[in-house]
Amino acid sequence: MRALGLDVGTKTVGIALSDELGWTAQGLETIRRNEDNPSEDMEKIANLVKEHSVSHIVIGLPKNMNGSIGPSGERSKEFAEQLQGFVTCDITFWDERLTTVAAEKMLISADVSRKKRKKVIDKMAAVMILQGYLDHK
Repeated sequence: MRALGLDVGTKTVGIALSDELGWTAQGLETIRRNEDNPSEDMEKIANLVKEHSVSHIVIGLPKNMNGSIGPSGERSKEFAEQLQGFVTCDITFWDERLTTVAAEKMLISADVSRKKRKKVIDKMAAVMILQGYLDHK
């Protein structure tokens, strides 16, 4: 069972992929979102699903610290609804509170420069989302 993890932002989508056994998550890529043609984003992800034989997608659901769903969470839900029209696999939401903060701290502790962090932060957040889901299972 391969799973794809997504950290959906307004400008980019961080993408992580599990190993075939579903034990570990690795960063795959970060795609820049096309605001003028959101279908392009969905097609890119659908192609990754086919290319890697993905059976499950895990999308980070940003929640407020009190557990409520705010505007970012609603955008993630809308993204998932759109994506469901392009893929046949199941889509699950995973609480992503503080994953970007944790990813940032991990990259800082690894002495990654600010410029390089900016390029990989979303991918690292996707890894943390997917790994959290895999560990829970």
